[in-house]
Amino acid sequence: MSEARDTPESSVFLPRTESPRPFDGALAALDLQDIHEVRLLLRGDSVVDWHRLGLRTPEDVRRLLAVNALDIRDPRDCARLEELRAEAVRYIIDTLGLRLDEDVISKVPATELLLIASSEGRFQRQACTLLKVMHIIYHLDARELRLALSIPDSELFSRVEQSIVSMFDELRTSGVPVVEFAWSRKAKDSLITKLLVKRETNAARVFDRLRFRLIVKTEQDILPTLHVMLRRFIPFNYVVPGQTVNTLVDSRPVDQQLVGKRRDFSDSHLHGEDSAPNEFSGSGYRVLNFIADLPVRVDGFVGESAHPSTANVVFVLAEFQIIDQVRAQGNEEGENSHAQYKTRQHQRVRERLLREPRKTTSNG
Repeated sequence: MSEARDTPESSVFLPRTESPRPFDGALAALDLQDIHEVRLLLRGDSVVDWHRLGLRTPEDVRRLLAVNALDIRDPRDCARLEELRAEAVRYIIDTLGLRLDEDVISKVPATELLLIASSEGRFQRQACTLLKVMHIIYHLDARELRLALSIPDSELFSRVEQSIVSMFDELRTSGVPVVEFAWSRKAKDSLITKLLVKRETNAARVFDRLRFRLIVKTEQDILPTLHVMLRRFIPFNYVVPGQTVNTLVDSRPVDQQLVGKRRDFSDSHLHGEDSAPNEFSGSGYRVLNFIADLPVRVDGFVGESAHPSTANVVFVLAEFQIIDQVRAQGNEEGENSHAQYKTRQHQRVRERLLREPRKTTSNG
């Protein structure tokens, strides 16, 4: 797991003289769904291990589908959801040999499955199971579509960058005290270095080709910032499991908010573990890093002749780093500095490339 250590190509600064409005979405005021989304991100969990959702209203459903690039007001997207459900039903019944009731198979609209999966009713488990499989199929179809379409990475990266810049404006409007916002694309030299220090020299495993960095005023602003990002742009269900590096945020306040509300959404013994910190960072380096697969609409590339319910979304992996002002300054001092980080990386590459074969001794 790497951290956003390269010098950013573009950045936006909030003037230090400006005093942002206080964030009014205190952690204690978050609902159950919001708390579990933040918790999943901090712990590197997988949504496939969840028992239920915590959505309460049709507006909650619309919001969650919107960050997954699905608009329930668009008949084509509703048809896409029904197509995903039909394929998931076939898999569950034909491949797994499990039984599903007609209510979840076809009687209710696919959009209502999310509220059923959040309920205490008799179809809750079936709806949850169905949504998990739909989630996987949606992602697989998007990967196949990206291979089928001739879309340069630069085009997709630009679309993501434009959306993230818009999100930055929304963060400021929401009162989140963002001090600095920066984004970058990993330079080719940095990609070469990264692949030479990794055991698996496969470019497909480089998660941070597109990276975003947010510096907020204080450590207490980090969790509210995550909350806004998850609600506005980042689908919690496509935060990559096991790729969170959290050496900064104490997640206990998040866990404490669950006490007395309801049992956990997921199996505690199945929860993911934070990735190991980057071995090339200094011992005092502190950061919250996570990877998310972001959906990007590509309707124009698919073409008007395509069936209205076929896939029209691809995914782009992006790395996010969130840190407070004090830690950001400490991360650029002494052994934690970017220069020292690159020096340690380059030394490892030299050692690996120049290493001689081990000599063997013979007793004969």
